[in-house]
Amino acid sequence: MSQTLATLIAAHAATAPAIGAPGRDWLTYGALRDLTGEVGAALHGQGIGRGDRVAIVLPNGPEMATAFVTIAQTATAAPLNPAYRQEEYEFYLEDLKAKALVVAAEYDGPALPAAARFGIRVLRLTASARDPAGTFTLSTETAGDRCDTTAPEADDTALILHTSGTTSRPKIVPLLHANVAASARNVSASLDLTPEDCCLNVMPLFHIHGLIAAVSASLAAGARISCASGFNALKFFAQLDEVRPSWFTAVPTMHQAILSRAARNSEIIARAPVRFLRSSSASLPAPVMQELTATFGAPVIEAYGMTEAAHQMCCNPLPPRAQKPGSVGIAAGPEVAIADETENRLLDRAATGEIVISGPNVTPGYEGNPKANAENFFEAGGKRWFRTGDQGAFDAEGYLRLTGRLKEIINRGGEKISPLEVDAALLSHPEIAQVVCFAVPHPKLGEEIAAAAVLAEGSSLDEQGIRAFAAERLADFKVPRRVLLLDEIPKGATGKIQRIGMAETLGLMEADA
Repeated sequence: MSQTLATLIAAHAATAPAIGAPGRDWLTYGALRDLTGEVGAALHGQGIGRGDRVAIVLPNGPEMATAFVTIAQTATAAPLNPAYRQEEYEFYLEDLKAKALVVAAEYDGPALPAAARFGIRVLRLTASARDPAGTFTLSTETAGDRCDTTAPEADDTALILHTSGTTSRPKIVPLLHANVAASARNVSASLDLTPEDCCLNVMPLFHIHGLIAAVSASLAAGARISCASGFNALKFFAQLDEVRPSWFTAVPTMHQAILSRAARNSEIIARAPVRFLRSSSASLPAPVMQELTATFGAPVIEAYGMTEAAHQMCCNPLPPRAQKPGSVGIAAGPEVAIADETENRLLDRAATGEIVISGPNVTPGYEGNPKANAENFFEAGGKRWFRTGDQGAFDAEGYLRLTGRLKEIINRGGEKISPLEVDAALLSHPEIAQVVCFAVPHPKLGEEIAAAAVLAEGSSLDEQGIRAFAAERLADFKVPRRVLLLDEIPKGATGKIQRIGMAETLGLMEADA
């Protein structure tokens, strides 16, 4: 049966803790349900109801989590990155057709003039550190018109996000209540979450990973989520010690930063009740997965997700089943198959091809973009399939291994190179802490492979040494032509490394003969 965000939290004990934050008291499920009613009344008083889009620009933390959960039960929530500039807010607010913007009471940033340009109503969120985490009130200067005050149903849009837009104009991804609820339950089931579990969330809550895997999945299970103000490697272990979570979820770059400080926090790790660690949003290098497992004495559950799937598609299983380094696991919610990359037909599961998905967590389609829908959705076997844009293959046990993002595959004079494979080879060097391989232009070959690396502290490794190491493990055409040694690899807003555009970011767009 299709569900909504309201039904996800309806049955949990009123006194059970739901939302927290380091240094704050817990908001209970009963209080969260009460807050939902208060927020709904406030929105209706401003003429905002079912089907209206409410942009949310708030710092990470418990109020961002509860704003998403409560607003989506009355209208449609559209979280935006608080780091955007005015021009970016103007684009997203107009593209979303937002009716209102929610900001913190003290906010005086670039989202305000962007909202004023389009006559968008501004709602101020007031919260106090003295109140339980996530508690807030909404206020505005004037009352609104009439609106649809009926509660959203399963086929109403709960959440709107945009794709990253690294290769084209960002696309609007509407996610129905049914999509969000299905994905939350899929994640909860994959991780065997119970009301005894507690998640420490360090993921940004304008991104699908944090919204679904940390917040919604925990709420579906009646568990607790402690929402940090973002990821800070210097504060992480103190938060781990205070919150004592049973799990946390992060992107690979965050996990690598945690590992870099793990040795000096061994006592905290030893007393942390972590049942498992989760990684998603980018491929986790096998050496990092193995080091995390050894450091925390707990399994690392790598998952595979994307916005169009309301996050999770595959997930490595919990013990006693194996967690395979380099694999994103088994199908964990939607049906996952392999399709021809150019023709609308499914292939044998053992074949290498484009990964496609079908299921109740998958978006009904991009909004206002028939061209993208025609390119990314197709019918086969009586089902509607979504093309992920990723290439991969299943092994004999049903574990999926990604071989690359189709748009990231490097075409070196007709020879195809998976940057993930080269990443993994270079990361097997004990003095390479982080690496990302990517395409750079070449006048004769079209594309050549380059790498950006961060070395371990005290390393004297140089470019020549890295290339020599690669040459011992890879075919000649896969050895990076250039290696840049950096203090830090540039990342996107969610902490993910963006291969596409990396050459431009690092000033390597001039074709080098």
